[in-house]
Amino acid sequence: MAVSDPSARETYNPWTVVDLVFHHLAGEGLHPVLGGCGNPESAAAALLTALGIAPGRGGEGRAAAPIQAVLADMRKQMFPDVGE
Repeated sequence: MAVSDPSARETYNPWTVVDLVFHHLAGEGLHPVLGGCGNPESAAAALLTALGIAPGRGGEGRAAAPIQAVLADMRKQMFPDVGE
């Protein structure tokens, strides 16, 4: 699919791809470990690029700081033995 106007290119959050693939693999009975081999965002961004979709700019799709604080509190409650 050719895009004549670069400003009209679609963008997509690479972390959404990471999440989709992670859940697909887990659903197939595999046990992926997120972050065990480094940050998967760059690989997800490369996959999006190969599919003709521009990865979103840094910070796109990330939750606002107050939401991040709530998520951090939830992680501490759910996984008290896991370091930050």
